[in-house]
Amino acid sequence: MQIISNKSFGGERPLFESHNLRLENVTITEGESGIKECSDIECDHCHFEGKYPLWHVERSIITNCYFAPGSRSAIWYSNNMKMSNCVIDGPKFFREMNNLELCDVTINDADETFWNIDGLKLQNVVLHEGTYPFMGSRNIIVENLTSDSKYVFQYVKNVEIHNAKIITKDSFWEVENVTVYDSVLDGEYLGWHSKNLRLVNCHIGGEQPLCYAHDLILENCTFDPECDRAFEYSTVKADIKGHIKSVKNPASGTIVADSIGEIIIDENIKGPADCKIISRNDK
Repeated sequence: MQIISNKSFGGERPLFESHNLRLENVTITEGESGIKECSDIECDHCHFEGKYPLWHVERSIITNCYFAPGSRSAIWYSNNMKMSNCVIDGPKFFREMNNLELCDVTINDADETFWNIDGLKLQNVVLHEGTYPFMGSRNIIVENLTSDSKYVFQYVKNVEIHNAKIITKDSFWEVENVTVYDSVLDGEYLGWHSKNLRLVNCHIGGEQPLCYAHDLILENCTFDPECDRAFEYSTVKADIKGHIKSVKNPASGTIVADSIGEIIIDENIKGPADCKIISRNDK
């Protein structure tokens, strides 16, 4: 493997069609497509400033690197990438990729990041700011995620999440086959129009959560005191620990909680309209 150390590259496509290359303490300065149409690339302690630095790259390892705000749309159409101990300040990272792994990575502008990724593994990742991360991605495993980005995990499929803290709104919309364990999900309109969404040992906050959901499962979950009008038009099997402020017009299934402040069943309920709602404290 060729090694390049302590150099800078700028302009357009300075390392185009490079293969079996390791970059150490290299800076990709202003310009475009610094590392494009490449394979078997390693980058360690590198600094990326220009646009689109890693496009169409097959097999890469990125460690201890920094991506400046100008490195927007940096990594697209690249497969089999592993990234660790990196900081990203540019938006619109990671699109149209297969087999991407991130460990100990902070993304400070997560706008439109992780779009249409097939095979995504995250461990100890932080997302700040931005909208719609994870849009349309599938086959995702997450361990220890902290995110305050808006509209996360929309239109995703086949996802397993452990130990996340997600503060947002409109999260998990129109998802399919998603399980979330031991996490905090705080924000309005959680999980609307989802299919096979399962929440285990999770704490839920925000207005009108989990409406229009199909085959929704909650196991040993808790709700914020002001979390109201849950489960409207949903088919649901829910085991809730503690109190829930209000439940409105669930379509079918079973909802069990320690206590329920208000059960709203009105003329707008949709069939089959046979959901069993049980308060343990009323037994």
